[in-house]
Amino acid sequence: MGDIKGFLKVKRQIAEYRPVCERVEDYREVNILPKEESSRDQGSRCMDCGVPFCHWGCPLANYIPEWNDAIFRGNWEKAIGMLCATNSFPEFTGRLCPAPCEFACVLGINDEPVTIKENELAIIEYAFEEGLIKPLVPKNRSRKKIAIVGSGPAGLSCADRLNKAGHSVTVFERDDKIGGILRYGIPDFKLEKWIIDRRIKILKKEGINFITGVNVGVDLAVSRLKKEFNVVCLTGGSSVPRDLDIEGRDLSGIYFAMDYLVQANRRVSGSRPECSSTSRTTSGSRRVASKNNIIRERTTQEVTTFGIDAKDKRVVVIGGGDTGADCVGTAHRQKASCVVQIEIIPQPAGCRTEDYPWPHFPLILKTSTSHEEGGERHWSILTKKFIGENGNIRKISCVKTEYQEVDNKRCPVIKEIKGSEFDIEADLVILAMGFVHPRHDSLLKDLGVKLDLKGNVETDRNYMTSIKGIFSAGDMRSGQSLIVKALSDGRMAAYHIDKYLIQKG
Repeated sequence: MGDIKGFLKVKRQIAEYRPVCERVEDYREVNILPKEESSRDQGSRCMDCGVPFCHWGCPLANYIPEWNDAIFRGNWEKAIGMLCATNSFPEFTGRLCPAPCEFACVLGINDEPVTIKENELAIIEYAFEEGLIKPLVPKNRSRKKIAIVGSGPAGLSCADRLNKAGHSVTVFERDDKIGGILRYGIPDFKLEKWIIDRRIKILKKEGINFITGVNVGVDLAVSRLKKEFNVVCLTGGSSVPRDLDIEGRDLSGIYFAMDYLVQANRRVSGSRPECSSTSRTTSGSRRVASKNNIIRERTTQEVTTFGIDAKDKRVVVIGGGDTGADCVGTAHRQKASCVVQIEIIPQPAGCRTEDYPWPHFPLILKTSTSHEEGGERHWSILTKKFIGENGNIRKISCVKTEYQEVDNKRCPVIKEIKGSEFDIEADLVILAMGFVHPRHDSLLKDLGVKLDLKGNVETDRNYMTSIKGIFSAGDMRSGQSLIVKALSDGRMAAYHIDKYLIQKG
């Protein structure tokens, strides 16, 4: 511990962002990286607690006090070594993680917690700038071949660990580029895509084989996959969106959040804007040869919807989570005439309440950079029906609600407030209400893996599905969750896969 009184001398320095008037004119990252001197000062605030609850609160169990002390001392090489020992991709979590570690920080009991997330980002970006992040090619290779289906955070994390263990890893991705939700579900103003490409180049040099444009189960038969690989790990995510089955749902102008965000991300990248696969239809197939000489039937896709654009439109986002906030920020940049976000639950408290005691992650009001850019947020609002004109959405009929306890049950019941009905005018409605489970498509059906009661892929404590040699990790296994949890899940799956291969011989 470099300065035992650091937390008394230095106050928490909140993250800096580009000015709103500037950043809404482009899709570049809104964050401003902290200066080296500032990071060292913030690192000094870490108290090196006897029991580091930040370590407990982090799904990756990062060595937080150790690398905070290293940055304070200016030992950046040690800091990056400690950081990468538990986290394969700090450049992602340093930008996207909600930082449960900070809510578990001991200093946060009676003061503001350490800026753990900002310090993490400072470490990894310093390391890239100084050329400290280099490909680490395994010295020895096993003869085991592993297929990872899905290239989101869980898939990349699992692939990274298994490759470092010396196995031959191939990652299959149905989209045209690697990254999954990181690339197509997260706007560039939160994660610019060159950051993903920078890491993928390193992973390729380390020996991971990436194959894009392959929908396993359609373009590549499951039987062929099982025959050519010793182990398969399913990391396809939770991609079936929660719908709103009410009157007027079939009106034009109502879209799922991921359809909207995927199109926006494709447009920003300069590629053809397309809806996500939830809106695709099959039109035909042709035979093509992949990079590893697997001959497959590749199904071409015709997209039924193009160009979801908020320009000059009254936009209503239904759903108050991070995905909804991403839609709000995207609508601002597309120059929507107005943006309204509504949520069915009551507005959370502004600070920790007795219901969420330290060190647990609390349900508190979160104001993102997108909300700071404008628009309105309304809570305790239930959408009753969609009202249209000439087949297009024009209004949303809503009612105010309240939470009531019934017979002292743990879960309150939502009650409508009589006489509180009102309408919101809308030209574009985005449904951002979360996801229910992974797609139950040909991949899962042909594999025959067992699903749990929520429709997710069921695994045992070793991450293996009901089919021997088939594993699963990330949201496909656990349901919709945080990126940091997906990364942790991928690493844990890799550990159990490696152990399984060693035992199998």
